[in-house]
Amino acid sequence: MEKLKIGFVPAHREPFDDGWAVRMRKRCLDALAGIPQLEVVAPDAKLTAGGLVRDDGDADKTIELFKARGIQGLIIGTMTFGDEVSALSVASAFAGYPLMLFGTKEGPFTADGNRRSDSFCGALAVSSGLYRRKMPFLFAGILFPEEDVFKQQMSDFVRVCAVVNGFIGARIGLVGPRPERFETCICNEDAMMLQFKQRVVPTSLLDIMQRIKGLKSSSPELQKIIRAMKKEADLSPLDGEAVKNIAGLQFGLRQFAEEKGLAAMAVQCWTAIQEVYGISSCYALGRLTDAGLLTACEVDIYGALTMLVQHSASLKTARPHFVDWTIQHQEKKNVFLSWHCGNAPPSLVCKGCSINVMSHSILSKPLGKENTVGTAEFPLKPGVVTLNRLTERDGRFKMLITTGKILQPNQALRGSWSWVQVEDLDKLYRTLVKEGFTHHVSLIHGDYTAAVREACELLAIDTVIV
Repeated sequence: MEKLKIGFVPAHREPFDDGWAVRMRKRCLDALAGIPQLEVVAPDAKLTAGGLVRDDGDADKTIELFKARGIQGLIIGTMTFGDEVSALSVASAFAGYPLMLFGTKEGPFTADGNRRSDSFCGALAVSSGLYRRKMPFLFAGILFPEEDVFKQQMSDFVRVCAVVNGFIGARIGLVGPRPERFETCICNEDAMMLQFKQRVVPTSLLDIMQRIKGLKSSSPELQKIIRAMKKEADLSPLDGEAVKNIAGLQFGLRQFAEEKGLAAMAVQCWTAIQEVYGISSCYALGRLTDAGLLTACEVDIYGALTMLVQHSASLKTARPHFVDWTIQHQEKKNVFLSWHCGNAPPSLVCKGCSINVMSHSILSKPLGKENTVGTAEFPLKPGVVTLNRLTERDGRFKMLITTGKILQPNQALRGSWSWVQVEDLDKLYRTLVKEGFTHHVSLIHGDYTAAVREACELLAIDTVIV
């Protein structure tokens, strides 16, 4: 698992207890070392006295250290009162980076009755300076590093850093025009550029098909994909040409993404590809998402961005499924069908279930041709999931955040699907309606509520939590 480099500023102010500050710094570093996804970058005793940051000189040295090591986020902790000027100098040098502030609890009084740290007070000096500078930050609280809440807050912050770093400046591929009847998939590129420095990279379906056209059945790239497909799914209903076309589509989309440095894509999947070229792209899209290239259906750019947020929040250990809110369960309360044609990442298949690659009756027949089948149909594995959806109105972005539980499948349905149980489906659905969310949502196994919520806070994305 790739670690994130996060700079740690152990802030100290004289004349508070220097020894206490040094010991508290070590306790913090020991606790942070227990977070496997985190690589801490901090001044040591060779760089500053006691490895603490207490004046302008210490701040300058720490800034140079962090720049040299390429940190991706910043933690400021007040070991004692903390010198706010030096701490804020470091923060200002990394403005725009994810930032977490915390204070440490007070130790026993000294023998002569004096206080050791006043971190409770000093953390306010730092926070007011951040506020004055209009620098967004998160606050973990006043705590000892050995407390479980410290480890949880810092673990979540690692995920926040992953989300923010992956989101800002992301390039999102737009493959083909959006479906003509899907106004719901419009996006505001101006707002994406201005707020998140993102770029939408368009290409035509013809370009993707031209990439496929030159591929020979014997090409090593194509054969590698086909072998992987045969290993994970039942391809027996397909002829050789169909298998080649699906693998070729995956190859062409991947090649485009690599050339343009894309983090995610939104693909026109069931209109022109299906009706003109006779290829159903669902299976290829699921395989791309499984490989870490997040791929949304129906040219839904905000859907692709939602998938990107979730994937980053999981530290790239879980794969999202881009779905529709389709129907309420006919009998069970607070259960809905999470579904799409056959685009789920194959790794999400329920234990003991098979992946059947086939045509889908909902998809239209292309111009009198036979369909090249390509929907990977199976139920998803059960477990806790996070459901998110990014949307935007008038340049203001907001994110839906809720959780649910995928139930054990007990029936045969078409497409890639799961029955998801939520706490209050009526409340959730009314929120979707009233807040202007669309029929698309992305779900991912695991509860990433805290990481998504806090990343949105730093990104100035409003949150709607149900």
